Amino acid sequence: MNNNGGYLINQIQKISSRKFNELLKEKNIDEFNGSQGVILYSLWNNKELTIKEIGKITGLAKTSLTSMLDRMEEKGLIRRKDNSEDKRSIKIMLTDKAKELEKDYNDISNKMSNTFYKNFSDKEINEIENYLERIISNLEE
Repeated sequence: MNNNGGYLINQIQKISSRKFNELLKEKNIDEFNGSQGVILYSLWNNKELTIKEIGKITGLAKTSLTSMLDRMEEKGLIRRKDNSEDKRSIKIMLTDKAKELEKDYNDISNKMSNTFYKNFSDKEINEIENYLERIISNLEE
């Protein structure tokens, strides 16, 4: 049996990232790219997070994350503040500018989901997502 799952997941990631960036461009959003959108998404769902927490949620390595956060700060999307709970870390928070982009991001995300699952039944969607969650769990062991 020839197993191509890893290759297929990689292709899905590359193609969906390219498509997501095209949709951002169509909406004239140039403040962030798809990868940075994942960071924004994690912050829209949480008031503030440390870099370590963002890394855990997004799966991004700290080195990549730090440079991405620097660029996002330069674009006025995030700000850093001291972490009163742990002086060794800082908290990342959204700016008002980033909060204003949430609706457009959600519209694009919904469009992507509709594209992903075009011609799939609800049962098939649940099965696919369960399988993908199992793969993630396997990789995190």
